[in-house]
Amino acid sequence: MSRVRATDSKPEIAVRRFLFSKGFRYRKNVKSLPGKPDIVLPKHKTVVQVQGCFWHGHKNCEASTLPRAGKKYWAAKIGSNMIRDKKNKRNLKRLGWSVIVVWECQIREQLDKRLSLLLKP
Repeated sequence: MSRVRATDSKPEIAVRRFLFSKGFRYRKNVKSLPGKPDIVLPKHKTVVQVQGCFWHGHKNCEASTLPRAGKKYWAAKIGSNMIRDKKNKRNLKRLGWSVIVVWECQIREQLDKRLSLLLKP
């Protein structure tokens, strides 16, 4: 687990490159917002969360299956991540921010198609 990156993951970098190429300017990991969001677009009052399917429990995704060893531990760990994600999203919305969640599998399979949804108002 020491190799798991908290910031600057490959999917996160892909989303940032896409946004930058489309003329969006952003801030990374803003500590003053709940959950320290991955990408913050202050001008649009929008937050983009890039989430790994396994770590954040993406439903109906084969990448989010639990390992056989330590199933109890992983279920509790990922369950607490999901609860924290919901709480952070709710708090951001209360502060008036729009929240967009981009899943890792969506980036791998259909990068341009998924990220072009970010451009629509």
